[in-house]
Amino acid sequence: MGTPEFARISLEHLHAWDGAHVIAVYTQPDRPCGRGRKCKPSEVKSFALELGIPVLQPENFKSDEAVAELTALAPDLLVVAAYGLILPQRVLDIPALGAINVHGSLLPKYRGAAPIQRAIMNDEPATGITIMQMNAGMDTGDILFARSLYIGRDDTAETLHDELAQLGGRLLVEALERLGQNRLLRIPQDDSKATYAAKLEKHEGEIHWDQPAQDVHNRARAMHPWPGAYFTWPGNERTGKKQQRLSLTPGRVGYALPEPKPAPGTILGLCEGLLAIACTDKTYLVPSLKPAGKNLLTAEAFACGYLDSCPNVVCPPEQDA
Repeated sequence: MGTPEFARISLEHLHAWDGAHVIAVYTQPDRPCGRGRKCKPSEVKSFALELGIPVLQPENFKSDEAVAELTALAPDLLVVAAYGLILPQRVLDIPALGAINVHGSLLPKYRGAAPIQRAIMNDEPATGITIMQMNAGMDTGDILFARSLYIGRDDTAETLHDELAQLGGRLLVEALERLGQNRLLRIPQDDSKATYAAKLEKHEGEIHWDQPAQDVHNRARAMHPWPGAYFTWPGNERTGKKQQRLSLTPGRVGYALPEPKPAPGTILGLCEGLLAIACTDKTYLVPSLKPAGKNLLTAEAFACGYLDSCPNVVCPPEQDA
């Protein structure tokens, strides 16, 4: 049971393993997508059809029909990864071995829909994968297996997602092997240490420059690729560019600001081909920007087309950053 690419990777590992037979795949109903609003199948559905595995797509499990359909399959185990639907207790009770979940955090931290992005936004040094025995709560079941993963200083939600998806697939198979050998312990979660990773909202991509540069960096990379980081640029009368929203590509923390410090959000110029923007303590170095409705521009192209000139600033040595 799964929907996006994260779940597809788990299905790929599970299908390749000789210790199990995937009798059916559950995924969310096809959703309208793109300008034409055409319905697009999920990554899990597309992959399952390539493998010749039957696909079921109930809206939810509130109806007796959906529950009866799953019961008729007589599964030994449900494997769930980023499914996006709530499984009521009567569904979890159907398989003899219950249901296990592949979750992208080290539970009980970051329960919920966006554990990868929230971990980056909060400047966590590490995260991981937890294989969990599911219950009716939101990621509250017993921990069966877990493994940590270092978060690189320039990891984005995209790069970390890909690493965790592969780790999750490998760990899923290892956990199932141990399950077959009766070598899995069930460790209850400590609810007092639980945190919640709420679903991302588009407005959370807005960058506020009146923060330390590391906080700006954390938000920019947590929001990449969706919903994307952006800020409101005041415009430039001399170049005829009006105030507008600019999306930015995650960059890196730059050099410490000299005294007197410029106002947060001030574009100081180009630093080694990156656009230096003032935060409260340091600059944030941006490689590219995208004006609303326009193509992505390199920092140099933006500076030449949108600023008075293409100023260059002296970049202090890396150790001073």
